[in-house]
Amino acid sequence: MSAEVEKDLKRAAQVVKESKAIVITAGAGIGVDSGLPDFRGPEGFWKAYPPLKKLGLTLPETSTPRWFDNDPQFAWGFFGHRLNLYRNTQPHRGFSILRKWGESKKSGYFIFTSNVDGHFQKAGFSEDNVVECHGSINFLQKVDGRGAIWPTPSNFKIIVDEDTLKADGPLPRGPPDADPSQQDLARPNILMFGDFSFIDSRTEEQMQRFDDFVTRHLNSNPFVVIEIGAGTAVPTVRWRGEKLVRERSNGTLLRINPTDTDIPNQKHISLPLRGLEALEKLDMELEKM
Repeated sequence: MSAEVEKDLKRAAQVVKESKAIVITAGAGIGVDSGLPDFRGPEGFWKAYPPLKKLGLTLPETSTPRWFDNDPQFAWGFFGHRLNLYRNTQPHRGFSILRKWGESKKSGYFIFTSNVDGHFQKAGFSEDNVVECHGSINFLQKVDGRGAIWPTPSNFKIIVDEDTLKADGPLPRGPPDADPSQQDLARPNILMFGDFSFIDSRTEEQMQRFDDFVTRHLNSNPFVVIEIGAGTAVPTVRWRGEKLVRERSNGTLLRINPTDTDIPNQKHISLPLRGLEALEKLDMELEKM
């Protein structure tokens, strides 16, 4: 590790120590150290899903609601595989480090993530302190976009044919409290590409809590935005953190990313490391202080 990175680590640790509140903004890159794919470019996506390489389908062409209308077995094969993967994967130690920091702050923490895996809640973060801006695979809705959403049952599992990536067996229907004759095909409550049927009620409630947190705690207290694994292809997460520090002089952006390392200006800090490595090194620095 270069002397410059060592210097930035010490500076970042000081910022984290002095902050009164923490906002954690996270993209798919935070899950790589847990063993999850980040779908970086078509080749990264096809490495995770070889059958789709044969079909020449990219992530935007696969993660779209049209498959639930045209080929629901294929649609649920893809999302069922992801559900099984997320459930069988444990969040890495970095999540615990972030939780320790957040819970130690006078004004607490909030999380803004594009990830749909529910791993922050799985790692013990409060449901009330998380925004999942693209929804969550742990909730379902009707394909037609009408009605309410409901939790994905804990015992629900899709059997997937690994050669075709198609679901084998009955597909989920709901809502569960409706008469069976009134139930329709369900889909994950995830914002897909070209999606006009996503029910955003849960995400809007999360955003309201986040906005309240920002108003109460970030306008006057020194705070840090810890961004981890947020790329530029879909920059929703990066923009959110940059907006917070751009509109407030008392905030510092700490960008942890091994490739997309640019920062708005030199007030902020870029650590060109993977998430877990950076968090463990920062935690060691904090323990010295």
